[in-house]
Amino acid sequence: MEKFTLGIEEEYMVVHPETRELTSHDQKIVELAQQVLNDQVKAEMHQAVVEVGTGICQNIQEADHDIRRLRRTVCGIAQDLGLRIGASGTHPFSHWSKQLITPNPRYDAIVNEMQEAARSNLIFGLHVHVGIADKNMAIHIVNTIRYFLPHVYALSCNSPFWEGRNTGFKSFRTKVFDKFPRTGLPDYFNDWDDFKNYVNLLIKTGCIDNAKKIWWDIRVHPFFDTIEFRICDVPMKVEETVAITAIFQALVVKLYKLRKQNMSFIVYTRALINENKWRACRYGIDGKLIDFGKQEEVETRALIRELLEFIDDVVDDLGSREAINYVYKMLEQGTGADRQLAVYHNTQSLESVVDYIVSETAANC
Repeated sequence: MEKFTLGIEEEYMVVHPETRELTSHDQKIVELAQQVLNDQVKAEMHQAVVEVGTGICQNIQEADHDIRRLRRTVCGIAQDLGLRIGASGTHPFSHWSKQLITPNPRYDAIVNEMQEAARSNLIFGLHVHVGIADKNMAIHIVNTIRYFLPHVYALSCNSPFWEGRNTGFKSFRTKVFDKFPRTGLPDYFNDWDDFKNYVNLLIKTGCIDNAKKIWWDIRVHPFFDTIEFRICDVPMKVEETVAITAIFQALVVKLYKLRKQNMSFIVYTRALINENKWRACRYGIDGKLIDFGKQEEVETRALIRELLEFIDDVVDDLGSREAINYVYKMLEQGTGADRQLAVYHNTQSLESVVDYIVSETAANC
């Protein structure tokens, strides 16, 4: 029986408290945090980034507890070092060209291959793992669940600014990441063997050395027994992260149950789903997505509510109703992007936006 365990990874920016610029922490945060959290805290390619990852959590309550502990610990260590931690998909005004790359043969190889696409990839995401051992079932679920990704992505939008500009997008992070190969929505695969054949061809032809260099919005993880969701900006509030994690888990369980009952949700093409992804990153929850069944535009908020109805019958068994109910508050108070833009509108100060991000990141942890 599948257990649908959970794992959460968040990427944070390291901020100088006076300039509010991104700053290198010279891996001091990682070194000190690892004394307490072991390998749950890691360096990233840029020295202004810290990544945390929960353990394997049996339910949303464990995941909630662990991600709060990680945020609390990393924020505290940063503060002791005279630095701050922020959770936003992009920094509002720091320029990537001023940031140092972490010395590491793997990062050196990526920069050598990707050049400016890698050096400019100073963005911060949320990755959610949902445990599932049956690889063929996982492929089926990924094929199907792609339709719902723009709905959840819209909730996570938290990167309206880039290099000091209001981009007009609620999530500009994905536009930065699009410069990488093997990003975006995955194609349809018939089964696990079909996916493995694709990976083996890329390895054989020198495109990649292993499947971890496939950076899609969702993937059946090549080494863990999980489906990994990678589409979301890192949310500003910890409650947002927990709610989004709970939605992803519930969607996996719902589609698993349907498959076991010889039923399925319609599988839509990548070309169609990409239309909704673009709308989500541009407008967040304030726009419209396409309801492909009705073949018409529908308010994104209404489709998110429909999504919550779709998963409702599995939520109580998972014990995640409280976590998922926070989505209604997200719909009411706006996404991280909406709140960043509101602070900027009121203050005309991107430094004030950074201060707001920093305070919200540590709140309730």
